[in-house]
Parts: sequence; structure tokens; C-alpha cells
Amino acid sequence: MCMVIFAPLFAIFAFATCGGYSGQLRVSVDCVNKTDSNLSIAVNFAYPFRLYQTYFDVPVCDGKTRERLFLIGDYSSSAEFFVTVAVFAFLYSLLATVVYIFFQNKYRENNRGPLIDFIVTVIFSFMWLVSSSAWAKGLSDVKVATDPDEVLLLISACKVQANKCKSVHGPIWSGLNTSVVFGFLNFVLWAGNIWFVFKETGWHKSSQRYPPDSSEKRHSGFTQQPYNQGSCEQGNFNQSGGFGTQGDLGQQVTYGQVYDYATHGSTSLANQM
Repeated sequence: MCMVIFAPLFAIFAFATCGGYSGQLRVSVDCVNKTDSNLSIAVNFAYPFRLYQTYFDVPVCDGKTRERLFLIGDYSSSAEFFVTVAVFAFLYSLLATVVYIFFQNKYRENNRGPLIDFIVTVIFSFMWLVSSSAWAKGLSDVKVATDPDEVLLLISACKVQANKCKSVHGPIWSGLNTSVVFGFLNFVLWAGNIWFVFKETGWHKSSQRYPPDSSEKRHSGFTQQPYNQGSCEQGNFNQSGGFGTQGDLGQQVTYGQVYDYATHGSTSLANQM
């Protein structure tokens, strides 16, 4: 039930916070000639973070001339991989929800549904781990590449000590940080669901069908019964015979006395007659 409820939501949060992100940083270039200065240079970037395509214009501080600069780096592979896994996980979660609710009999028929579900769950768990780790590393690189202090190093006017360059504000990373968190939460959710899906497969049921020690218990029960009966008979013979601690010896002596008495008694009676 938790899988059905939280898996689509976590997947939505993951790809929405990453795929819908757009950030901005601002720097200022204060030239010696104040007319050439630009105190608010905006640099905009967004998903899929092909930063080498992001450009901005800055003053050169030698008149009206401006130069166009580009950011450094391409981090689209890790970002797109992360979003792709999130989208497919969302679609599969919706499909699984529909099957669980409306096609439960078809799902359990021939045990194919649980087996397919188990395999897909293992694959998505692994993909969530890989994509989240890759995107966490990619996000770290994006933060470095879009650091305002790093961007100032690209501006030639900032290399002249007479000009004053500084960062106004940097990008807001809360959305992308949230995407990484939801990526690893999805991994925990899918990995934890592996056990519950495994219980629905025939592998789990067949392992519990025949307990390994049932025959041994039955065998031990049959072998103990004669010993218990023998001990009870020994106890009875001890009480009736009264000879020693062994009931068998007492039983033999008692029967022998009765036999001798019956034999000699009948012989004496015949002689008297």
C-alpha cells in the first residue's frame, strides 16, 4: 500500500524539482570609466544544464565595447538520466496501481505478475541508486561552475586591478537539493518494496511449503513411545513384585513361584487321592 501511494508522489517530486529548475546569478563590473560599468550582469541557466550554451555580455571597460562569454561545463547527461528514471518510475507506478486494483486475478495468474513485478522493482531500485548518485555529483559540479566568484574569473575586465568586480548574489539551490533528496528516498522506497514483492512470488511460498524437520519430529515421536511404555510397565512390576529395583526380575520370580505352587499342589492332591 505504501508503494502504491508514495512511489508516484516521490517520482513526481524528483523529476519536477530537477526538470523544472531555472537559476540565475548576478555579478557586477565597476570600470574606472563609470559609463562603461555594469553593476547587474544576470547569468541565467536551467535544466538540462548545458552550461557551455549559456552566454552573457560583459563590458570590457575600454569604451563601449562588450564581450560575450559562456559558462563552462555540460552536465546534461546526469540530469537527463535522473529525470528519465523518475518519469519511467512514475509511469510504472501508475500501471502497477491499476493492475493491483482492477486486475488482481490476472496479476496472480500463473505467478507471472509477481515475478515480473519483482524483477522490475529490483531494476528500478538499482537505477534510482545510480541516477541519484550521478545527479548528486553533477549537481556539485554545477554549483562550482555557476559560482559567481568562478564566473568573475572569466571576465577579462576583472583582471585589471583598477576595475572592481564582485558577485551580487548566487543561484538558489533549494530545488535541486530537494531533487537529490527525493532521488535517494525513491531508492529506499523501491529497495524496501523488494521484500514485499518477493513474498508474492512462488519462490517464497515454495520455500515454506515443506518444513525440513517435520519427518524427524515424526520419527522421534514413534521411537520414544515404546520406551515410555516400557518404563511404565517397569514401574508397575516394581510395585506388584516388590523385588529390587528391576520390575522384570520381580515379574519372573513371581510367576515362577505361582507356577511351582500350582504344579506341586496338584501333584500332592493326586497322591492323597
